[in-house]
Amino acid sequence: METSTSIIVFGSVFAVVYVFYKSMKRRSVLHNIPGPTSKSFLLGNMGELLQNQAGLTDFSWQETYGDVVKFKASFGIDRFFISDPKAFQHILQQAPNYRWGKFHERKEISRMATGKGILWADGDVHKRQRKIMHPGFGAPEAKRFLPVFLSCAASISRRWSDILSSEKDQSHVFNIPEWISQATLDAIGQAAFDYNFGASDNHDTELGKVYRNMMTKAFASPSNTALVALEFLQFIPTFMLEFLNNNNPSARVSTLRNVSSVANAVAKELLTAKSAALLDGKGKRDIMSLLVKANACEDPNSRLTEEEMVSQMQSLLLAGHESTSNSIAFLLYELVRNLDLQSKLRAEIRAAEKVASSRGDAELNIRDLEGMSLLSATIKETLRFHPVLLHMFRVAHEDDVLPLSTPITTKNGEVITELPMSKGSKVVLSIPAYNRHKETFGEDAHLFNPYRWLEPSHVQKGVSLGPFANLATFSGGNRSCLGWRFAVIEMQAFAVELLSNFEFNTTSKIEKIRREAALGMVLTIEGELEKGAQLPLRVSFASKGEDN
Repeated sequence: METSTSIIVFGSVFAVVYVFYKSMKRRSVLHNIPGPTSKSFLLGNMGELLQNQAGLTDFSWQETYGDVVKFKASFGIDRFFISDPKAFQHILQQAPNYRWGKFHERKEISRMATGKGILWADGDVHKRQRKIMHPGFGAPEAKRFLPVFLSCAASISRRWSDILSSEKDQSHVFNIPEWISQATLDAIGQAAFDYNFGASDNHDTELGKVYRNMMTKAFASPSNTALVALEFLQFIPTFMLEFLNNNNPSARVSTLRNVSSVANAVAKELLTAKSAALLDGKGKRDIMSLLVKANACEDPNSRLTEEEMVSQMQSLLLAGHESTSNSIAFLLYELVRNLDLQSKLRAEIRAAEKVASSRGDAELNIRDLEGMSLLSATIKETLRFHPVLLHMFRVAHEDDVLPLSTPITTKNGEVITELPMSKGSKVVLSIPAYNRHKETFGEDAHLFNPYRWLEPSHVQKGVSLGPFANLATFSGGNRSCLGWRFAVIEMQAFAVELLSNFEFNTTSKIEKIRREAALGMVLTIEGELEKGAQLPLRVSFASKGEDN
């Protein structure tokens, strides 16, 4: 009996010591991963990461320390900055059962902006919401909305043509983001809700006004105090956090609340109309009509609450127009810096228009767009080089081990090929740094080069990530962007319409352009952040002759 007891005691002590040893070894490995020195206990390295121009710190850390970087968040807490492709793939796509979830405090940002919808949800709640929403975002549904996107782009063309015709030299400087944002708001209104917000014709619509420059007002150039306050939120219980932010008087939070309030009212009105139409047998094929119809099933586990439905509509309004608008602006920004590429794209569009005309079609169809290889390559490169979202913040809900594409040499000389992460570990996935990973996208990954996509050997596959072109831009796995197909087709439609009718050239302010970090990347002018998104380009009529 005493022998058995001794064995049990010895075994228990051995197990405790072994677990402690493994735990210490794990902490030791993570402790010695290279990274920048923190100069502030309160701020850590968060200022470097979130106050610089979009991506600059990301690229610097990647170049200096590698694809996995240990840095300090506020209060001396360790975080890990990741751009390693295999680690990215594992966290987003391979780790099962929502093993990696959103930061507590980052979920709260989503709640304030769009309510408790798919951008906020995590775990089983997210799984249920996504399953219900998924049928509305398939390839056939996205392709069916091409005429809508072309029509919204044409509304800009008509207004610009009227303005250009009144100018002596038939050219005019337009602030591109302002115009594109209004048109993409109309596009998401018609595609998602079968509703015309009229933003393109009337720039003073209430919805258009609250969304105008929302990203820069709420997220750009955060102060040290704001960054520390955001980090402090991780320690506050959810119910208290929501109460505090619902009554927070700060200008940034007020901006989010105001946007959410207006969008919420519009969403409720549209939801009521959609529900009534379904009862009358008049349901249509827009995204929300499909969701309302799917939501009418008898199984309560397969339905969205009214609050969730309204939140999904708010999510669509924000993600469906603001992100696409920014991407189109960045596309035009690159085309004024490369007039030869602009000319070649216009020639490709002219050739497609000629084919469409020969068969008697007034506008291009989806097959015409799919046949434009240079346009497709340019859009892929825009989404690679200027991702609409900068970082994904993830926390481990259980112990995990991250595989690595490139071994890490720790500060004490140890070489490791995988990264043990304990429950509660927090990582920042850098989309800009991954999208410029040289082993994946070529040695010239820091150059805007659409032709890389036309040379199969130029883009190394490495890992299979995300729903589109091996990019991190639309995330991946169970949190990949549902509307990615809509975004790509919408970008194609706007590019075709605008390049077919207009030529774009630089202005004196182009050298002062900043890639502003405002949750996503936003084009601004140095010293003019208060004016919000800006890209002043000189626009003139495009020649209708043959382009070379």
